[in-house]
Amino acid sequence: MTAATAHGVDHIVIAGMAVEAPGGIDSPGSFWSALAASKELLGPFPRDRGWPIDELLSLSRLDDWGTVCDAGGFIDNAAEFDPAFFWISPREAIATDPQQRVALRVAWRALENTGLNPGALAGEDAGCFIGCSPTEYGPPGAEVNEYNGVRVIGYGLLSVAGRVSHGLGLTGPSMTVDAACASSLTAVHLAAAAVRDGDCEWALAGAVCVMGAPGVFYEFAKHNALSNDGHCRSYSDDATGTLWGEGAGIVIVERESRARRLGHRIHGRLLASHHNHNGKGKPILVPRTDAQERLIRKTIAKSGIDPADVGMIEGHGTATRAGDPVELRALQNTYGAAGSAPLLGSVKSNAGHAQAAAGMLGLIKLLLAGRHGQIPATLFADNPTTRVDWDRSSLRLATELQPWEPKNGMRYGAVSSFGAAGSNAHAILEMPVREENDDV
Repeated sequence: MTAATAHGVDHIVIAGMAVEAPGGIDSPGSFWSALAASKELLGPFPRDRGWPIDELLSLSRLDDWGTVCDAGGFIDNAAEFDPAFFWISPREAIATDPQQRVALRVAWRALENTGLNPGALAGEDAGCFIGCSPTEYGPPGAEVNEYNGVRVIGYGLLSVAGRVSHGLGLTGPSMTVDAACASSLTAVHLAAAAVRDGDCEWALAGAVCVMGAPGVFYEFAKHNALSNDGHCRSYSDDATGTLWGEGAGIVIVERESRARRLGHRIHGRLLASHHNHNGKGKPILVPRTDAQERLIRKTIAKSGIDPADVGMIEGHGTATRAGDPVELRALQNTYGAAGSAPLLGSVKSNAGHAQAAAGMLGLIKLLLAGRHGQIPATLFADNPTTRVDWDRSSLRLATELQPWEPKNGMRYGAVSSFGAAGSNAHAILEMPVREENDDV
């Protein structure tokens, strides 16, 4: 018996969402408009964060270092925050990692999108699961400065979920999840399990990434794994490496019976999710086709649907020469061999690699595509990578905005994300045909 075939199953559903992405995106509506128009949302390095821009752009002069372009996917207003609105003093707000601040405001919008009053939730049996990875922010903790005493909670990874739960007064499980670039979907998986198991009545689930420091540009320049032209060319033969970005997305997870009872919109049913690890053998940064294929097959089996019904796949698509072919082969061996013609894309081609939040941007893209009945193009799909044999399966890249026909009133989609430390996550969703008066 599976989630899709069990009679009378009370599905876990997504009943609300909010998103922030590069290019001034601050709502699902503006996000969808950009995706439908095939917009690239990248820009130059922010000049208000104290980054050593000149050194970054000259790293290629060092032996065995790659090019760093003056480009990335950056949230426009990452530094903007109203501390009084969120019950935080100005001193503590400055000492608080911007990832916490962005998570607070995106959580608030997700609740409003659901139809909940964020200011009236104190005591609710609600969980909070937020994916986030540490970035440097502020002065070192081991020195005397004006922010001593508030830094222990201000560190980004330590308290992102706790900050949201505390600010809203939620009493269910609360945890920050770090599975590197698989953090988003892992957080959603854990939230769904908590609701399903009765650990909480409903939950916020999502992820956030704001770079307080440019450390990942240094690390991947040393690996020669960054884009050398300032674009993230997912699955393209012209791809030279990834391009780092930022973003945040949070969804509201609850049982369908609760959503129906409270009049919440059903953006999608989470038919199945799963996560695993590569194990040992190859270097920790190297992805594995066998691990990703096992993950996808287990998720399909758990969902109970025919994989041929999946019309859209939102992939990871890092635009790295090691990552894309590995992922493509796993998808070819599963969905591509199911007898249909699923279309594949990656939001990274629009907004860069949002790291811990990458899967969340992809999940929200999938949900919006399902609601609008259209599959957006993935940028740079006109020249697919030649590192895989495309003729051996029916998997194809989404080259233009096109209609997404439902099957029996439903659209089925899948989303993947894979982490640098070897974690992998995958989810399959069922999205009902858009109902009247349910704009997002």
